[in-house]
Amino acid sequence: MAPYMPLFRYCTTFKSLTALHAHLIVRGLQKDTLPSTKLIEAYSQMGRVQTSRLIFNSFTNPDSFMWGVLIKSQVWNGLFREAIFVYQEMLQSLRALNEFIFPSVLRACSAINDLRQGQKVHARIVKSGFESDSIVETSLLSLYGETGCLHSARKVFDELSKRDVVSWSSFVSNYVRNGQVSEGLEIFRKMVMEGVDIDSVTMLIVAEACGELGLSRIGRSSHGFVVRRNIGYNHGALKSSLVAMYGKFGDLCSAENVFYNGGVCQGVASWTALISSYNQNGYHLEALGTFCEMVEHEVEINSVTLMNVVCSCARLGWLRGGKSIHGYTLRNNINLDRDFLRPSLIDLYANCGQLGYSRWVFDNTIDKHVVSWNILISGYVRAGQADEALSLFSEMLNQGMLPDSFASASALSACGLIGLSGTGSQIHSLITKISLSNEFIDNALIDMYSKCGFINSAVQVFHGAEKISVVTWNSMMCGFTQNGYSKEALILFDEMYTKNLDMDEVTFLSAIQACSNLGFIDKGKWVHHKVITFGMKKDMYIDTALANMYARCGDLKMARAVFDRMAERSIVSWGSMLGSYAMHGHVDECISLFNTMVELGIKPNDVTFMNILSACSHAGYVEKGKFYFNSMAGDFGVTPNLEHYACLVDLLSRAGDLSGAYEVISLMPFPADASVWGALVNGCRIYNRMDFLDGISKDILKMDADDNGFYTLLSNVYAEGGKWGEVKEVKSRMRSRHLKKTPGYSMIEIESNL
Repeated sequence: MAPYMPLFRYCTTFKSLTALHAHLIVRGLQKDTLPSTKLIEAYSQMGRVQTSRLIFNSFTNPDSFMWGVLIKSQVWNGLFREAIFVYQEMLQSLRALNEFIFPSVLRACSAINDLRQGQKVHARIVKSGFESDSIVETSLLSLYGETGCLHSARKVFDELSKRDVVSWSSFVSNYVRNGQVSEGLEIFRKMVMEGVDIDSVTMLIVAEACGELGLSRIGRSSHGFVVRRNIGYNHGALKSSLVAMYGKFGDLCSAENVFYNGGVCQGVASWTALISSYNQNGYHLEALGTFCEMVEHEVEINSVTLMNVVCSCARLGWLRGGKSIHGYTLRNNINLDRDFLRPSLIDLYANCGQLGYSRWVFDNTIDKHVVSWNILISGYVRAGQADEALSLFSEMLNQGMLPDSFASASALSACGLIGLSGTGSQIHSLITKISLSNEFIDNALIDMYSKCGFINSAVQVFHGAEKISVVTWNSMMCGFTQNGYSKEALILFDEMYTKNLDMDEVTFLSAIQACSNLGFIDKGKWVHHKVITFGMKKDMYIDTALANMYARCGDLKMARAVFDRMAERSIVSWGSMLGSYAMHGHVDECISLFNTMVELGIKPNDVTFMNILSACSHAGYVEKGKFYFNSMAGDFGVTPNLEHYACLVDLLSRAGDLSGAYEVISLMPFPADASVWGALVNGCRIYNRMDFLDGISKDILKMDADDNGFYTLLSNVYAEGGKWGEVKEVKSRMRSRHLKKTPGYSMIEIESNL
């Protein structure tokens, strides 16, 4: 038989192997254990597991070596449960086992995370007396590490007959892979102290650990250790780990230096690590440039590379580039379900506003990962399609999938968007039932209840939160200001300040908004002072809020000073300042600022024109008001809406041109609402034109409105004109619609009290 054994090395194709197999049968050697075992191994390496099993089954009493090769062949081909079944079958047939069998069985247990079966195999190893075999010991370390049983891994390590670099590396890896990175690095330190000959695999694990924890100093020292000892520095896996480590530190210069050291002839892992590093740090164009360079060097591209490139396209909103990658995957039959490639495509289309494509990719997924559900639900929420998001969340639950924090938070956001407090409460109950509550969820619950107007429920979540971060405080403050509890928002702000808690831009924005709502100028000045003393970087949103606060509190000079010092101004900033001038009747300043804005090339929007028309209306600038109204569509491409028409009608009515105002209403491209008719009615009141009001009363009463302010105005005008029958009719209509007159009130601040 010996002459035939070397021939197996030359059987590199299925055809050559079957020819050798046939020759062995012709020679009558098919029942010889040694060649048959070799055939089992060779067929398995070609993926022909069934053929291997047929050869095995032809033996009545296979020996332990043949059993071991069959188990190993199952593991090679990813048939881990089948490998364990063969092992259990073997235990029924053999009394004497050899140590060669156990590493493969332990690998199968690790692969399917079956700790209990692994412990049974460990017991059999001890019973068979193989617990001191170095390969078996290392396999046991891997089993307990990969199944998260670190105390058993520690026990195995402590009882090792001999600790070599492989066992040490495996032990370090166990802790790192299970999130106990600090403990893993401490074991590495002991490894160095004991003078173990460290290899590239160990340093790869250490680099990964330093990157995860952001341990820049230790990571750089480890890199220096690698260079000084020449520990496989040009080893592809180690090099890519070092690139990834520096990427996680945000040190892209060092990542590039490691990558390009020795030229650009790198493997796919190193290229992918550099692309990923660029992505993590927001350099998406550089990531795409590196990918193009990779293609130029004809480096083989894998699914991880493509996933990173798709992520770059998604962040840049480059739909065409993302579609090209998608097409490449389809043309080259690349499995989209590997390495999160399919979820990244769903995210690409969602980010580019192509939710139809996102849904198509999602629906064509056979085994939907929770990440895919999360991305699509979140995409619907970002697009304002709350109903679709909640429908998909419900579908997820119906398919027996438990949501994670991300999916639940997105669903809660959807409830907040459309005010579905009942559905939000049901999701809250589900979260409690499956013990999913955490800081991320608490913030989403506070936001949802606040947007639905259930501020007491939001407060309960806030006070019941185990961990309260600055985001949680901000969510509660925003909830208070959104629901008219501005004083409570300031109480929270003061509490944060007293406790010396972290504050960010959102914290100050909420506090400024609260001061603005309450007219608390002294408190607003104090908050402004804290913005400066806390060293907040110049922020356009904070500056806009400050300018608005000063204006609403009556200090236009300070509002303009804040506006003029802004490093950057958005259309909202300009609109806020214009609105401030309009509100205080400073029409000439408003018009001057509008002209400056246009001269600077900033295109006004619908809100800008609302402010300028309102200013003209209150100042009686009829011709200027008409000019700006007509220039909206003609010069700036802004289509007038109901509010703009209401401003124009108000402008004409205040000037006494009631016929012109009525003509505007008649020519409107959509039905007039209460705000438009109310402007005309107010003009009739100002000029005591009851005759004109009588002429349009039929048109007014045809309007189906639920605006108590409008009916109150109409009733008062009729009362002033002594038309009590019409007053009675208006009040009857209010009662039928369950409308009541809202009492007016004013607020002033006296020694920080309202």
